[in-house]
Amino acid sequence: MEQSVTALHAAEARTESRGAHARDDFPERDDQNWLKHTLSWLDRDGNVRLGTRPVHLFTLSNEVQAFPPKARIY
Repeated sequence: MEQSVTALHAAEARTESRGAHARDDFPERDDQNWLKHTLSWLDRDGNVRLGTRPVHLFTLSNEVQAFPPKARIY
């Protein structure tokens, strides 16, 4: 339940759609403003605090190549 609460707050904060944060009211990706990971913390009172960290567009190995992000096409 606690994980669901933090995921809900993270998805609501993102004004774009991507992966687990898919939203009907913001159907397009926004890589310029949202190419970052959402972090969330839940305190004992049920309050959620959100933060972000950068997305690294490289791999930690020379054995595989990085794939740049792109929109999903169905």
